[in-house]
Amino acid sequence: MIPSSNVCTLRFQPCAKLAQHDKEVTMRIAVIEDNEALAHGIAFRLRDRGHSVDLLHDGTEADAFLAQEGADLVVLDLNLPGMDGLSVLRALRRRNDGTPVILLTARSETAERVAGLDAGADDYLTKPFEMDELEARLRAMARRKNIEFAARDKLGPLVFDRTGRQLMQDEQALDIPRREIATLECLLERRGRLVSKAQLISHVYGIGSDAEDSAIEPHVSRLRKRLEPFGIRIKTARGLGYMLEVDGA
Repeated sequence: MIPSSNVCTLRFQPCAKLAQHDKEVTMRIAVIEDNEALAHGIAFRLRDRGHSVDLLHDGTEADAFLAQEGADLVVLDLNLPGMDGLSVLRALRRRNDGTPVILLTARSETAERVAGLDAGADDYLTKPFEMDELEARLRAMARRKNIEFAARDKLGPLVFDRTGRQLMQDEQALDIPRREIATLECLLERRGRLVSKAQLISHVYGIGSDAEDSAIEPHVSRLRKRLEPFGIRIKTARGLGYMLEVDGA
């Protein structure tokens, strides 16, 4: 169980042998929670399931992220610095964005839960909660919204397996370091669009990382060399970022 306080005392163990669920799909999930230990615990579990997770701890930043980047599902805490969670939700719906949202609330916040549901939330979960229940509710929301995602992405002659986070050729995983895989994952999610160094840093090292923008350059350089023979190119827009392109796509 994930408690509502003292979360930092928990130890999140690898879940390589977690139970499988029928037709589990890979989703891009935004976790918006100001308790960083709790947020990272949720992200750890969801990423271990093969999902892509964007972590945000501030409501104003979350609102900008959802407006610019978007997500398949949103896990949203009500009590946030900057914009509160209810304001983030209302702004999302004012943009006619129907992305499914589950609220995280304290047991005493009945009025806010009602306000959240009235504002367009799809579900809510009170703290403390079990991770299994959060996952089940996310799957249920995805089913209700008819969300379907490929667990694999074709990149020319290669295939990126989102669940296993592996790049494969002829069903054989290529030996690629995890930070290069994370770099590819971020570029792939935004294929054909510019991805800034800041976005890559957040995805590879985590939001709030003190890594310099230049830290991503060697990962991109090595990844580019690996991919070019397969007709997969990482283009550089100087001062703006990078873009993934596949020949013939």
